Amino acid sequence: MATFKKRQSKQTPCQQCPLRALDHFRDFTPEELEFVSHFKMGELAVDAGATILSEGANSAHLFTVLSGWGFRYKMLDDGRRQILNYMMPGDLIGLQGTLMHEMQHSVEALSPVTLCVFERDKLHKLFANHPGLGYDMTWIAAQEERILDENLLSLGRRSALERAAYLLAFLYRRAEATSLFEGQRVSLPITQQHIADTLGLSIVHTNRTLRKLADRKLIRWAERGCDILDDKGLAQIAGWSGIQEIERPFV
Repeated sequence: MATFKKRQSKQTPCQQCPLRALDHFRDFTPEELEFVSHFKMGELAVDAGATILSEGANSAHLFTVLSGWGFRYKMLDDGRRQILNYMMPGDLIGLQGTLMHEMQHSVEALSPVTLCVFERDKLHKLFANHPGLGYDMTWIAAQEERILDENLLSLGRRSALERAAYLLAFLYRRAEATSLFEGQRVSLPITQQHIADTLGLSIVHTNRTLRKLADRKLIRWAERGCDILDDKGLAQIAGWSGIQEIERPFV
């Protein structure tokens, strides 16, 4: 488990949650907002590189990302890592542990992250008393399945260039929807090793592939990460139609 720097309990009241102001997320009903404000027990600040949840661990808490980036991954015994997906504001962390009794993957903070913390034991009240929020949980799980389908398509059928183009376009558009860039084209905070571990490529092959995208003026690699210069061009290379959702739920 991570070594968290704990903030004051309920640092950001749910009624003033910055995610509620974004068109990307559906709003709560007054009753749902009241429940969530009591379901939330506080916030945690996590440093970049810290492990939020470890594979095999059993946590008493669920988390929603309030700000920052993270990623889910699995490790082989010899140290090879497969990144499964990336976490951004509004994403739920730890639901798998509720059903499987222990985490089947690990979660690491990619940047400084703020997490809303919820007691897992109170989850049954959400399903029993607030069917709308229960449906939201189902939607979140189905969306994760949808993303994994697209990732599996990349690993199985897309070329290395198409894989990289899809991943970068996908991350950029998800981050843009959650205002991580605040209207500016800011770098994705990832390294080439993160990309290699997501795409199942060697670091050498990844470097060559990213240079091809840079030569086409689609990206620019910088010390702080990867600048996306043309997300539409990346999506076209990948044959990806983009994210079709208008509003999505969060807890």
